[in-house]
Amino acid sequence: MFILELTYTAPVERVDALLADHVAWLDEQYEAGVFIASGRKVPRDGGVIVAVGEDRAAVEALVATDPFSVEKVADYRITEFLATRTAPPLSSYRQQPPPA
Repeated sequence: MFILELTYTAPVERVDALLADHVAWLDEQYEAGVFIASGRKVPRDGGVIVAVGEDRAAVEALVATDPFSVEKVADYRITEFLATRTAPPLSSYRQQPPPA
């Protein structure tokens, strides 16, 4: 599982100009089952996405297709973690740590 943290690198007016394209991209990833939660940071200087993926390289490649990345209005910080505990509705996303 991955936490994708976006930080805006351009004025919010440039971000807003790309927002419809970014939301369409988000919708595609929700449809594909890759994203399970997302939203703006408070204060509004970026956003956060919770994602599932095969591996870090695949997630990095996907992030590179975000209109915010393509137009260089946001940087991504990608944090991979093992979701060994979840709320019951998210039980299908639970992961097992590798053997020691």
